[in-house]
Amino acid sequence: MFGVHDLLLFILSGLLLNVSPGPDTAYIVGRSAQLGWKAGVMAALGIGAGGLIHVTAGALGISALLAASATAFTAVKLFGAAYLVYIGTRMLLAGSNADQAGKLICQQSPSLAAVFWQGLITNVLNPKVALFFLAFLPQFIDSDVPSKVWAFLLLGLIFDFNATLWNMFVAWLSARAAASIRSAGRWRRWLDRALGTLFIYLGIRLLGAQRG
Repeated sequence: MFGVHDLLLFILSGLLLNVSPGPDTAYIVGRSAQLGWKAGVMAALGIGAGGLIHVTAGALGISALLAASATAFTAVKLFGAAYLVYIGTRMLLAGSNADQAGKLICQQSPSLAAVFWQGLITNVLNPKVALFFLAFLPQFIDSDVPSKVWAFLLLGLIFDFNATLWNMFVAWLSARAAASIRSAGRWRRWLDRALGTLFIYLGIRLLGAQRG
């Protein structure tokens, strides 16, 4: 149906992949712990929106160009790594200001819209996500289907929808676990430092990503 085969296997495989922690999970956990459940949900929605962009690009063949071009892959990777390091550095600087009052710290917190766009940008600028869709989705598309675009889009939407639901659950769970920590100013500063270090680490790790 719709040029797709083994749909149940695809959904189950996708759920297992979603449960496996990665950079997106780290971002959602970090924002949920730092700012609460709403911020975690916005992070999940931003990452989901970034996934939709990757799916659309894959269906249109743009991601294939990214996979084939070493220059394009490296450029996207560098932009993504630089953005992650930028976010991490800002959080480190905010968390290291131990003399500021808790009110000032709250004022420095990003808005929900900013959390959404950061999630979207970090996902879009990760070329490994594009390569994942190109490698995973075609395995469940019939080889003789007249147009593989619609089948690719269908599978991508299913995967992204399930991933977003799971990420929202992760956001809720993380926010509940970190509620007591977030209420204390001293712990909040250490949390900011830890999250800043995490984002810088993710940026450095992205630099080492390879196409193959």
